[in-house]
Amino acid sequence: MRNEMNSEAALKKPVCRLSQITFPLTPALPLGERGRRADAFSFFNSRPVNRAAVFSPRRDAILPLLRGEGRGEGKRRSHISSRVAALISLVFLSAFSLRAAALPVEWQHTQQFDVATPGLVKISLPVETLDAARPALEDLRLYDSAGNEAPFLITRPVPSGKIIQSAKLFQASLNAAATVITLETGLAQPLDGVTLETPSQNFIKAVRVESSADGKTWHMLVQGRPVFRQPYGANQLHVSFPPGVAKWLRLTVDDQRSPPVPFTGARVHAAAGEPVPAEWLPAAITERVENPGETRLALNLGAANLDIAAVQVETDEPLFTRTVTLAMPQIMENGVVENAIGRGVIYRVAIEGQPASASLSVPLETQVRSRELVLTINNGDSPPLPVPTVRVERRPVYLVFLARAAGTYHLLTGNRLCAAPRYDLAALGADLKNAIATPVKISAPVNNPDYRAPEALAGLEVAGAALDIFAWKYRKPMLKISNGGAQQLELGLDVLAHADAGFADLRVMRGSNQVPYLVQRTSISRALKLTALPISDPKNPKLSRWLIQLPESNLPLTRLTCTTITPLFRRTLLLFEQVTDERGSTYRHSLGNADWTQMPERKGNEFSMSFTGPTQSHLLILETENGDNPPIALKDFTAFYPATRVLFKAKTGDVLFLYYGNPRVPPPSYDLSLVAGELLAADKMTPTIFPEEQLKKSSWAESQAPGSGGIVFWGILAVVVVGLLVVIMRLLPKAQTPPAA
Repeated sequence: MRNEMNSEAALKKPVCRLSQITFPLTPALPLGERGRRADAFSFFNSRPVNRAAVFSPRRDAILPLLRGEGRGEGKRRSHISSRVAALISLVFLSAFSLRAAALPVEWQHTQQFDVATPGLVKISLPVETLDAARPALEDLRLYDSAGNEAPFLITRPVPSGKIIQSAKLFQASLNAAATVITLETGLAQPLDGVTLETPSQNFIKAVRVESSADGKTWHMLVQGRPVFRQPYGANQLHVSFPPGVAKWLRLTVDDQRSPPVPFTGARVHAAAGEPVPAEWLPAAITERVENPGETRLALNLGAANLDIAAVQVETDEPLFTRTVTLAMPQIMENGVVENAIGRGVIYRVAIEGQPASASLSVPLETQVRSRELVLTINNGDSPPLPVPTVRVERRPVYLVFLARAAGTYHLLTGNRLCAAPRYDLAALGADLKNAIATPVKISAPVNNPDYRAPEALAGLEVAGAALDIFAWKYRKPMLKISNGGAQQLELGLDVLAHADAGFADLRVMRGSNQVPYLVQRTSISRALKLTALPISDPKNPKLSRWLIQLPESNLPLTRLTCTTITPLFRRTLLLFEQVTDERGSTYRHSLGNADWTQMPERKGNEFSMSFTGPTQSHLLILETENGDNPPIALKDFTAFYPATRVLFKAKTGDVLFLYYGNPRVPPPSYDLSLVAGELLAADKMTPTIFPEEQLKKSSWAESQAPGSGGIVFWGILAVVVVGLLVVIMRLLPKAQTPPAA
């Protein structure tokens, strides 16, 4: 009877036949988006069976008895066969269970963590997860150990919006040694700061802040806080203090060591609600470039897609004030530019009689989608700051989900094409966000074993469309690529001079095919030492001039600097070049002007002037009117131009050429949007490039020096006029000879 029941149960289930063993099968659950199905094996009632008996229509043929079974024979053989069957069953159970829990093959990276007990789980995603995922976490997925996709909610804690408004009442009065400002705040909630308003441009003061509930009894909040504004743009007019309710505020500005400053208004800042969690991370300084008047630091954050709350500069400089700009590489069309995402002021000041005060952080509160962050410090005329380290303050990103069972869970990232998941968790959003974070240890990202890792920058084709380079005038060959992958090539002065100003004619070629590229316009300034010769004008002896020679014409120069040994003067300097038009007329092409005042007590002796546009010739003229004063002495002329780079991908062994010098070609259009971010984040090699080669001579019109074309024009015109006069003279009737007498 029992055998018949087992046989009937076996007939109702699918059967997997492996050698002499029969396994009833049970379908498993689908694995998320893949739609794949894996079979979980059930091993109940599995017994040896003859292969021929499997296909028998008789019920008793499915589980036949071994020879001697039930008749007192074959007991030992039956016992051994049962143990072998159990062992084989265990092996196949393990193999097929692993297959059933396999992860989706479309995701490249996987991480795992253990949940001890079922329930609501809130974890902080590591920076490695954020770096491997897409910026908005569209490709993040969560699976349990059985291969089931688990819904989740992403929360990004940010500071709540603060109320900032003008004070309800503003009163300022002057005392013998201080300016006293009394404010009626007009806010009932706690306050944590006040910002003063003033038209003054150059001052530094110490401020004491007191609060009161009735305007009569005052309690000190902070003392000796600096407020200042510097000529080159650094200013700090905000005073912070511990949060608290204050109907009235009194600010006492110390005027003992400098004249009073007129303050015209004030804005009060309401304190934020709940504190927002954050952690400090080191940022590696990968590049430091000293530009005129500024320091440029390239920072490696270690990961992309981080929510950065602030950037802190570490320096041991005792006294300083600097303005700071934060920029992030951003893709625009076929190029990469540095887009400013934050500005602020860092300082360390010590006003006499007051405690030292410092602020070294620049607030940001922005998601930085690149691993690189560019920090620019405006030094003005001061020496560069020593900056050994930089730190960033990161806001955490939380993942909240309901763990239905304890066990191992898997985080999946690295799918550029999938859509963002849509889970029905909106109604529980408030409850999930208020959950307490669970301390779990998440493993580092590893490659999904079922995922075949693509080639680096696989979306960027090495060979583009074919191109006939006959019309290009210049090229620069590159040394055979020794290390394939992302490449970075900085353009030299000859390329900048002979290529189109917008690089529309720039092409990277491999054979007859183009290599797609990006143009990266950086904020790095390269210095170019120049030779300047003083010249005099006999017609105007009060005029001083310097003839400056450039290595090339049509250079995209941005700034000209020089120094002086003359201690006291005030001059207006003009920069221009003499340009000849197509008719041979010469005119003055202005390139910039600036005023220069030099005092004996001024530490710096450097003058700087910005160019208003690119040059057209290789000779520049700097002049100034001395009036009745002696001439000034100038030296150390230096020009600056922006560093421009070309980013592309190449294979090992490629022989590439850089072509330029075709003013009639339109700019290229490459499909780089899908891989531009990957190209920026990749480690880049610098190929070796050889000197410029001129492929074809300039046309007759291009070979003419400025003004010579006009001489030829007038010469031809003169010949034409003479020819017309000859024709006219021939057409005139000849004079009649009078008859002889």
